[in-house]
Amino acid sequence: MFKLSDFSAVIFDMDGLVLDTEPTYVIAWQQAAKAMGYHLSADFCESLSGLHYQAVTEHLIRYCGVDFNLHPFNELSGHYWYEQVNRDGISIRPGFNKLLKTLQQKQIPYCLATNSSAINAKECLAFANIADVFTHIISRDDVLYGKPEPDIFLKAAELLNVPIQQCLVLEDSHAGIVAAKSAGAYTVWIPTTKTIDPFTLSVCNTMVNNLADIMFELVD
Repeated sequence: MFKLSDFSAVIFDMDGLVLDTEPTYVIAWQQAAKAMGYHLSADFCESLSGLHYQAVTEHLIRYCGVDFNLHPFNELSGHYWYEQVNRDGISIRPGFNKLLKTLQQKQIPYCLATNSSAINAKECLAFANIADVFTHIISRDDVLYGKPEPDIFLKAAELLNVPIQQCLVLEDSHAGIVAAKSAGAYTVWIPTTKTIDPFTLSVCNTMVNNLADIMFELVD
């Protein structure tokens, strides 16, 4: 059992943790691939969870073959994604608003640390109507290496002026947990995939089912 008061700051991932963006990406990827004559399985799309853009493209080429043309794929997937989120918006994951309110009441610093680009992160937050929630956003643009390397979380701790060992990191992906653990943070895994990876489970400090459960774990 751990307490919220044990930590000096909280670092949130974005995709799949604060925002339910990953299903929107999967739908757009699959639609784009289908238009190009390819099929991306649900399991393959799940394997991309938490990866930064460059790693996603590398996986796509390995999966679809060296003849796979990334330029039209990126244009098509972007088109399908904007069409979808303009129509439906982006959902906030359960428990986030309650946890955020608690952090604000206790005056515990927090920030967003994401493998997405800054532009994409801000767009997603805007589509979810929480564009002004995070004063500090650390994106893939701010570091040399994205997750699963620790750079993003080390940069986040530096920006918050808090030692990384005193930071609680909330993550939904394997790449994010590995990055946070490598950085030296206390890691809580909140998986959104149907498969519970035993390796990820062995790496994280704690696993809970959703952000709402954090409120039961983080007791004072």
